[in-house]
Amino acid sequence: MIDLLFGPFIEFGFMRRALVGCLALSLSAPPVGVFLMLRRMSLMSDAMSHAILPGAAVGFLVAGLSLPAMTLGGLAAGLAVALMAGFVTRSTVIKEDASLAAFYLISLAGGVLLVSLRGSQIDLLHILFGSVLALDDPALWLLGGIATVTLFGLAAIYRPLVMECVDPLFLRTVSRAGGPVHYAFLGLVVMNLVGGFQALGTLLAVGLMLLPAIAARFWASDLSGLIPVSMLIAMLSSVIGLDVSYRADVPTGPAIVLAAGGLYLISMLVGRRGGLVHRLFRARHLEA
Repeated sequence: MIDLLFGPFIEFGFMRRALVGCLALSLSAPPVGVFLMLRRMSLMSDAMSHAILPGAAVGFLVAGLSLPAMTLGGLAAGLAVALMAGFVTRSTVIKEDASLAAFYLISLAGGVLLVSLRGSQIDLLHILFGSVLALDDPALWLLGGIATVTLFGLAAIYRPLVMECVDPLFLRTVSRAGGPVHYAFLGLVVMNLVGGFQALGTLLAVGLMLLPAIAARFWASDLSGLIPVSMLIAMLSSVIGLDVSYRADVPTGPAIVLAAGGLYLISMLVGRRGGLVHRLFRARHLEA
């Protein structure tokens, strides 16, 4: 059983690199996804994942498939869209979800157009869907650095971030930390989307962030349980997705996200906190 599951990682170096990169992403992205879920901002992360595309495309036009150029471009574009959406929300009658949707559509179309000006269809697919099996040392350092900054950043803003999830009005009453914490959290979201972009592409970067966080809700009820369970589900998704991708010869990024989706469906069915089977048996017990 162990050889069946871990054989490809023992035999091939590129599989080990892909696993290390996905595990690093599994440590940082799911906790961010948990807070997005608690703040009812889950769909915002999908919009932000597309917002990094124009910056990555500009980096591609300047330096080709260069990790530093595409990373810096993606970070700049993501942070710019987050700030512009916040400015539009505070200055006009448009709500935050609507302004993000507008910038998301503009960013996606503009990024695809920019890549198409110089690149081939293969380059476009690389940017949209990632190339986790081609992660090199700089990409692994980047993912490890993002994971480290994210975990320390969440630890630093943990208390006001939790308070903002529970009662943002109370936080604004007793402290002025709400605004800085909000923007710091958006910065962590953008960083993890850029990290996910390196492995899974812009279209699937949000998958390893949100699906494990949502699935964890069926197993835990508070943050002390949600965060570690979401990390564990993301790690299992990475191992299963990489293994299935190798053995079935299917695209790796979609396989990892589909593995996370499968674990979400299993959690929805048999999860001990609100799973369908649990609720069904509890209802029958009450009827009896």
